[in-house]
Amino acid sequence: TSITSAKIQVNGVHLHYQQTGEGSHAVLLLPGMLGSGQTDFGPQLKSMNKQLFTVVAWDPRGYGKSIPPSRDFPPDFFERDAKDAVDLMQALKFKKFSLLGWSDGGITALIAAAKYPNLIHKLVVWGANASVTQEDVRIYNGIRDVSKWSEKVKKPLEELYGHKYLAETCEAWVDGISRFAENSDGNICQQLLPDIKCPTFIIHGQKDPLVPQAHAEYIHKHIKGSRLLLMPEGKHNLHLRFAKDFNREVENFLR
Repeated sequence: TSITSAKIQVNGVHLHYQQTGEGSHAVLLLPGMLGSGQTDFGPQLKSMNKQLFTVVAWDPRGYGKSIPPSRDFPPDFFERDAKDAVDLMQALKFKKFSLLGWSDGGITALIAAAKYPNLIHKLVVWGANASVTQEDVRIYNGIRDVSKWSEKVKKPLEELYGHKYLAETCEAWVDGISRFAENSDGNICQQLLPDIKCPTFIIHGQKDPLVPQAHAEYIHKHIKGSRLLLMPEGKHNLHLRFAKDFNREVENFLR
């Protein structure tokens, strides 16, 4: 099945999305920091079961092809993304849908599942965190300067954004997410986790250099009935590196 690309106006911005499949179960893929459907979810758009699922991958405002506007990071940027994501799916006429959120997209998905329980069927998150510790801030500062990134990670994003936008947005992200460390317990969305009632599957790569395993364990502990899968060789991008295993696990959970 082909992958279609389009834009639709939501909450005053034109959001770009890709869509494929004709299954009755709608699934929204939520990308990570600086991510887009195209850069973050190639193997999922290509290989997820098109008979069972209708797969939508979106570019959050200021990312990918959802520019303009430029990306900014006000204190409520995760809540804003959660509302945009849910409103996008409703604008596309999906009554109920599942969320697959990676990294920042996982945080957005947690918030969306807690705040819009009647719309969310099932939830899968990986590389996500519900709080920011001082250790996390140290890790974020380690990726602040994009010129120090590996070519493999940097190149597709430079092609998408140009060097200047990529570098400035990454710095703004580090500042924006580090601010959560000033909250009590470094809270992003800890208080919302008990409100998540849909079946939830948390996946974590045990070699993830960006998100310590304690974050996945915390989310698992505070979402009742959730399931946690640890992938011993998985890093932050486990859904790309181990796409076949990841897709299989997720599809089995979503069925």
